[in-house]
Amino acid sequence: MTSDPIVAALDIGTAHTTALVAAVHGDLPRAPVLRILGVGRTRTMGLRRGVVSDIEEATTSIRKAVEEASRNAGVVPESLYVGIAGEHVRAMCSTGVVAISGDEITRADVERVNEVARAMAIPQDRELLHAIPQEYRVDKAEGIRDPVGMIGTRLETEMYLVTIGSSPAMNLRKSIERAGYKVRELVLEPIASALAVLTEEEKELGVALIELGAGTTDVAVFHEGKIRHLGTVPYGGHAVTGDLVQGLGVTQNDAEQLKEAYGCAYEPLVAADQLIALPATASHAERHLSRELMTHIIHQRMDEIFDRVQREIQTAGFSGRLNAGIVLTGGGAALEGIADLAADVFGVGVRVGVPGEKLGGLVEVVSEPRFSTAAGLALYGAHRMALGGITSRRSSMSGVGVDRLASRVKTWLQDFF
Repeated sequence: MTSDPIVAALDIGTAHTTALVAAVHGDLPRAPVLRILGVGRTRTMGLRRGVVSDIEEATTSIRKAVEEASRNAGVVPESLYVGIAGEHVRAMCSTGVVAISGDEITRADVERVNEVARAMAIPQDRELLHAIPQEYRVDKAEGIRDPVGMIGTRLETEMYLVTIGSSPAMNLRKSIERAGYKVRELVLEPIASALAVLTEEEKELGVALIELGAGTTDVAVFHEGKIRHLGTVPYGGHAVTGDLVQGLGVTQNDAEQLKEAYGCAYEPLVAADQLIALPATASHAERHLSRELMTHIIHQRMDEIFDRVQREIQTAGFSGRLNAGIVLTGGGAALEGIADLAADVFGVGVRVGVPGEKLGGLVEVVSEPRFSTAAGLALYGAHRMALGGITSRRSSMSGVGVDRLASRVKTWLQDFF
C-alpha cells in the first residue's frame, strides 16, 4: 500500500470507459509526477456522442472500469476526476476591468479583475466549467501574463469561459454516484488530453489538438501558451465503422474488428492486390476482402472529418498560425496512416500524441493515444492536489481541502493554460 497521495481519473468515452488510479509524488508544489498503479477499461454502454443516454447502463460501465483499476492498484478511490466533452460544450470570451487604487498591482487586484470577468451571466440550462485568464492589460500595455508588481491605474483581463449543458453534467454525475463514487471535479477532456500530450513549446508556437473519439472529434487550439478555441465535429470512429458495414457488407462487430486489425487511413500506403481473409460463418463461407477498398472507405470518411476540423480552425482565425502543427490523439489516432492523411489535409507537421512524460509505474499500459484523456485527468488531479497542499492518502480521497483547491484553481489554470 502506497503512502503517497492517490488520484483517480475516469474517461467515459462513447466506445470505451477508462479508469486510472495513480500515486502522486515528486516536487508536489510545482511538478508532481504520477506513478500509475492500475488501469481499468470496459466497453461503454448508455452513452451517445459523449452524452449519457441510459443512466443504468452508464453506471454499469463506470463501475466495471473503476473496479478493475482498483483491483490492479490495490486502492479503492472514493472520488474521481471525470472528463466531459461533446456538442453541448460552449466557450466564450469575457472581459473584466478594475481601477487600481494603490501604488502597484497586487495579487488581490488580479483576483478582483478575474472575478469581474467571471461574473458574466450564464444561462439557467448551462453551468460554468472552467474560467481561464488569457492575458492582462495594464493601462495601454497589452499581452501581460502576470501584472503583479506593475504600476498602473487600470487593470483589464480577458477570460476564456467554458460552459457545459446542465442536463448532460447532472446525468453524468448521477451515473457516477450510482456506481458508488463521488465526482471530485468535471474537467473538459481536450484540456486534460493537452496536459498529457502537448509540450509548452507547442502551446506557445500554436498547435491544434485533435482528439479522435468514437462519437465525436474534439478540437482545441492553443496559441501563445493559452487555449484559444474549442470545437466539436459530430463524427468519429463510429461513422467509419458504419461506412465499413455498408461498403464491405459485413456486420458491425466484424467491421470494428477489421478496422482495428487492418485499418489504414491513407490509400497510398496499401497495395492494390492486398487481401484480407474473413473467417467462415454459419451463413457465409470463407471470403476475401480487398484491403485497398477498405482503406479507401476509411480514407474518405477521415478526409471529410479533417476537412470539417480545418474549417473549424479557419473560422476561429488560426489557419496559418499553427507553427507547431497538429497533434492527433484519442482512439482513432492509432489508425495506420492517420498522420499522413492529416498532413495532406492541413499542410503542416503532424504527430500522434501519446502520454508518457511525468508518468511512472505502469507506463507501458497507457502508452497509446486512447489513454491520453485518462492520463491527463490524473495529471490535472495531481496538480490540483499539489496546489491544495494535500499530502495524505486519506485526505486526498475524502474531500478534505476541497475549498482550498477551489480557491487555487484559477491560478493553476492561468499558469498552465
